[in-house]
Amino acid sequence: MEAVFTLTPKAEQFIRRLLRLSVGEEGGLRLCVTAGGCSGLSYDFSPELAPRPGDTTVHYHGIRLFLPEENLKLLTGVTIDFIDTATATGLIFLDPKASACPSCGGAISVSAIQRKRAD
Repeated sequence: MEAVFTLTPKAEQFIRRLLRLSVGEEGGLRLCVTAGGCSGLSYDFSPELAPRPGDTTVHYHGIRLFLPEENLKLLTGVTIDFIDTATATGLIFLDPKASACPSCGGAISVSAIQRKRAD
């Protein structure tokens, strides 16, 4: 299936690395949208070896994304980006249909990924 959302090059690079380090090239990223969060929606993702029952597989430039069928409408028009700053690291979901949260900016932190910082 063709994607209804956009991944920036930075997001693509992050997802490829995440998959390579966790499930390998045969896996994919499961992406879920649920009610909640500052803008009315919250996003969750996890590397998986295969889609779950009821998931749709979306191919995006060689990346497999597993999405619950009902999430396709919610992700329509969304741009997924990756940020790495001194205060936040993670995927950001830019939804033109939602209002942004001034305190969190809509970023989902990636606490499982840590890197060494120079002292």
